[in-house]
Amino acid sequence: MSDMLRAPAEIKYAEELDWLESVDDGPKPFSWRLSPKMVRLFILGSERADGLDREIEQKWYGDRSFVERSIVTLASDRGLLLIGDPGTGKSWLAELLAAAISRNSTLVVQGTAGTTEDHIKYSWNVSMVIAKGQSRASMIPSPIMTAMENGVIGRFEELTRSTSDVQDALISILSEKYVSIPELDDDNIVFAKPGFSIIATANSRDRGVNDLSSALKRRFNFVRIPVVTNKKSEAEIVRFRTEELLRRHNIELEVPPTLLDVLLQSFADLRAASASATSDDERLESALSTAEQIGVLEDAILHSNFFGATALTAATLAGSLVGSLARRSPEDLAILNKYWHGVIEPRAKEQSGEWDGFLDGGRKAIATLS
Repeated sequence: MSDMLRAPAEIKYAEELDWLESVDDGPKPFSWRLSPKMVRLFILGSERADGLDREIEQKWYGDRSFVERSIVTLASDRGLLLIGDPGTGKSWLAELLAAAISRNSTLVVQGTAGTTEDHIKYSWNVSMVIAKGQSRASMIPSPIMTAMENGVIGRFEELTRSTSDVQDALISILSEKYVSIPELDDDNIVFAKPGFSIIATANSRDRGVNDLSSALKRRFNFVRIPVVTNKKSEAEIVRFRTEELLRRHNIELEVPPTLLDVLLQSFADLRAASASATSDDERLESALSTAEQIGVLEDAILHSNFFGATALTAATLAGSLVGSLARRSPEDLAILNKYWHGVIEPRAKEQSGEWDGFLDGGRKAIATLS
């Protein structure tokens, strides 16, 4: 794992998954590696009531009903569509589900405007076709077809980003559970084995880009993942990801809890301002998601580690926040400047502490970018 920039969940948590398999005596649907209860436990972490000999860490933070509904869907013959705003953890939940159920989360198709039907069915090795003709040996199966052949979970990221032709090709796969290969005379149908299913994700902000047809919607169970607004839950997510980052980079850097509170409060303020804005020009382009909070903190930690002191400062955090959220000029800078003068400045005068450094750092960053 040390030579991987980012190890997939089944490799990162391989030892934990092996142990869960060894103690799992629950019924397993199809070819699942873990029972539904153990899949939930792997994702949400263990509790004392589970009676396990070791602790299983929580990896996804959210309502357990979302995880349970997702697991139940995958045990049926329907696909699972995780839908929500950017940064709500849809892809991470999809990866954890595939890792726990199939021990393979890498059978992924990324939906874009350039995604074609070949990406979800098959293509051909041109040199082999020229040399020996079309055959199963010269065919290149897509990740979805590979998932069908092996009876495991396939993933489709950003489904609504792909065109209607690509989406329509999924209908027959989800309905009939096979793919025809008309170019071949023999062995020209690939049937899905028990255990095959598809987890798709969709960005709720992409509504209208390539809306799903009614026929495709019927093949999916929808699970809507809301933005995390509970400060305690959000703090746990940010802290979990930050600790991961520090371990990965072998960084010995203190992240004061007071600074984490400053970050959480700032995002809460900006979300409230965005919700009350009357036009897009008065809203930051950023989705202000938990994932973006993690990105801001990661940027500040790395900056402090490489160019700062042994502790993260409020000024560095403020500079990272401004630099990450000021995507449009001058609109976003004007919004942040208004926030700094109208909210941060009075708060610094009233509460002092970390808010003083945060005020100064933000002012300097806004001035530099203006």
